[in-house]
Amino acid sequence: MLRIGLTGGIGAGKSEVSRQLAALGAVIVDSDLIAREVVAPGTDGLRAVAAEFGPGVLQADGSLDRPALGRLVFGAPDRLAALNAIVHPLVRARSAELEAAAGPGDIVVHDVPLLAENGLAPLYEKVVVVDVPDDVRLERLVRLRGMAEDEAKARMAAQATREERLAVADIVIDNSGSLDALTTRVHEVWEQLGNR
Repeated sequence: MLRIGLTGGIGAGKSEVSRQLAALGAVIVDSDLIAREVVAPGTDGLRAVAAEFGPGVLQADGSLDRPALGRLVFGAPDRLAALNAIVHPLVRARSAELEAAAGPGDIVVHDVPLLAENGLAPLYEKVVVVDVPDDVRLERLVRLRGMAEDEAKARMAAQATREERLAVADIVIDNSGSLDALTTRVHEVWEQLGNR
């Protein structure tokens, strides 16, 4: 089994790269999806979050009100740390379960948005960074996701810098061009990983 860490700043196209790698046969362990799974209605994770942050973080149907929770933790390092102390161990445990189910010859790609920020590069045999210049990321967030420019800049500023991500990269996938160019590069990387 080969353990890969995949990361990239918001708007870089990491999700598209992850999707393409899955189509090529990678086992994807998506931290964002798992983070949602561990706080789904009826889970111990959601009960712990509600106990820590109060009933105001729950919607009428009992599911997590992500915007309400975001308002409590964004810009409040102590509250964010409290949330991470609940969610991160649950995400790590579920990620380990998914990885354990993979076969010995599989390539397991851990899709981790905050890999550089959390110093996780040493956990993987290779780190793949999806890279795009910051001005292109900003333009994509505004045009494709409909974010206000100030919001997009704040989200980008809350993450590692481009230089910090590239510093942990073993392999870089440039996604500043066309989708066809990206697909060609993803296939090259997949071949490279398969020939490890």
